[in-house]
Amino acid sequence: MCRYPIRRAVQIVFMITSSFMLNSIGTGQAATPMDPSLFPNDTCKKCHTSSGPPRVDYSKPECVECHSVPDDENYQPVSDKRVALPFPPPNEMITIPAGTFIIGNNGRATSEGSGDPDETPEHRVYLDTFLIDKYEVTNAQYAVFVKETNHRIPKHWPSSRSTDESQRSVAYPPEKADHPVVYVDWFDANEYCHWAGKRLPTEEEWEKAARGTDGRIFPWGNSFSSQKANTPQYWLSSNREGDTMAVGQFDNGKSPYGLHDMAGNVYEWTASWYKPYPQNTEFNVHYGEKNKIVRGGSWYDCLSYGCGLSSPSYNRSRFAPEIRNKGFGFRCAKSR
Repeated sequence: MCRYPIRRAVQIVFMITSSFMLNSIGTGQAATPMDPSLFPNDTCKKCHTSSGPPRVDYSKPECVECHSVPDDENYQPVSDKRVALPFPPPNEMITIPAGTFIIGNNGRATSEGSGDPDETPEHRVYLDTFLIDKYEVTNAQYAVFVKETNHRIPKHWPSSRSTDESQRSVAYPPEKADHPVVYVDWFDANEYCHWAGKRLPTEEEWEKAARGTDGRIFPWGNSFSSQKANTPQYWLSSNREGDTMAVGQFDNGKSPYGLHDMAGNVYEWTASWYKPYPQNTEFNVHYGEKNKIVRGGSWYDCLSYGCGLSSPSYNRSRFAPEIRNKGFGFRCAKSR
């Protein structure tokens, strides 16, 4: 396995039209073959093939070039502006009632991409009543936590290289106060939730909150739309460069329980280790208590190298808990 030089993370270029042949999602039609020319750029080809899953464990430090944030002397902060520390209201929580729901799938027989066998098989799970944040945790909310606990700050906050401790907790990019906090690893997310009197959701809780009980593919239904979530296709549809957005911008993309951004914006850390579902016999070297599950997809995803859309509610991704990058955030949950 090659060790690549640590430098500014390479942006994955998604050369796919906004419609992406998605009209057949949820209809049972066979997937339309993807044009091989739309598959990985040279950087992605170091580890990936157009047929789907990576050939190496991308949660390892060797993959920091694309899957984490640089930590070298050439690092440049997003902004040098500073903003007075706001005190945002607590994140509203939604009650998810007790009961069973459908988790996973029996194979993606649609044009959303093949996905991975780890999503199978479809099965039912019972959960007790729990509460979960309506929105992803924002920069402004995370800044309060940093201020009160002196916790480390995300690397992209302008004062991350500052020696002035009085400025460290108030230096997130001011134009992104209501954007989800990113460049936080699992431990950061876990500590924030406990500080807030909450916890990270399990992946089962996360999927029920996103999907409801009717087995739908996306939070809003069974048909993909580039206009219902902050996904790569949303940005491609207007030929703009992608980024996070303020939380709660897609009212038409809410989950059945009213949660926002359960597809796109940022991947969300969960409490769960990456393990196979019951009755899943597929061998996977990544299973075990070494990678944590992230859910929901983000403003960029792995579509360009053949893994399929990351925005379906049953999509599972996994990373080492120490990884921090521009597409990872979180929301919190609480037991009733």
